[in-house]
Amino acid sequence: MPTVESVQVHPPEGLRVDMVIPVKALSEAKTRLLGAADGGMGDATWHKSLVLAMVTDTVTAVLRTRAVRQVLVVTRDPEVAENVGRRGATVLQSEPGGGLNAALDHGASALHAGESGHIVGALLADLPALRPRELSSFISAAGGRRAICADRAGTGTTLLLSARGERLQPQFGSGSARAHLSSGAIQLAGHWPSLESDVDTAADLRTARDLGVGHCTAARIAAFRSNYELMMLDKHEVAMLRFAQHWTPFGGGSNDEIFIQFGITPRTYFERLIKLLSPDVTPKLSSIQRESMLQLAYGRTTEEDEGWHKH
Repeated sequence: MPTVESVQVHPPEGLRVDMVIPVKALSEAKTRLLGAADGGMGDATWHKSLVLAMVTDTVTAVLRTRAVRQVLVVTRDPEVAENVGRRGATVLQSEPGGGLNAALDHGASALHAGESGHIVGALLADLPALRPRELSSFISAAGGRRAICADRAGTGTTLLLSARGERLQPQFGSGSARAHLSSGAIQLAGHWPSLESDVDTAADLRTARDLGVGHCTAARIAAFRSNYELMMLDKHEVAMLRFAQHWTPFGGGSNDEIFIQFGITPRTYFERLIKLLSPDVTPKLSSIQRESMLQLAYGRTTEEDEGWHKH
């Protein structure tokens, strides 16, 4: 398997990429993020507005990247097409079917990828904190070689670059980082936090927010803050918090009740609850309520530890 490569200090002259960005229909996209736009309610309109904002910020950042020659968005969603087209992206609204990789191959073919020494890239559309300078840095570091940027977990792929003059050969899906490396791609040594931070969950959105998201996503977050007490929490996180609010006066709920409600162990539940009780995540909780729930959560995790050691 290819080893990790170091970043080139002097990138090749004139290195520019034709970028393909696939986007699902807004009504089908980012289902794990459902509820993050409206305090866990899962309203379709709010959800679509958040997804569109993230797509728009991603495409806008790529359009502003000097190392990118042209941007092609593959989508059948008319709202996405109108939005990104207005910002300067080329839109391909015909999809071949067959999922993400088929859409990427279709887009790459439309760009005549692999001809005349061109480089083509495949980029996810859920990178609202993307910095043009970081993207240019990564492209320069690749130096015309087949390369990937893995996500923060290290298992997925946020960006795939073809080798100069070669086909894209995308292998996105579960475990795509390993699949791309096995296909001959290299993983560059370096740190590109905004390029690594794709958004699939409410926790991912909070990470992107902390990095600094683009204008459209920032505007949606501001709207969430003014309309909802529990901003940027998905419906499962809201349910966990509501459960804690209800059961804290009674000891936090039984182990059986926690498992029935959430399908996880009490320890896992209380560890996740502690993270949700951070002021950065739930800023509108009262200090009294926050402290009482934190005290209970830490106490219950200690009990779980003591119970485990006894066994």
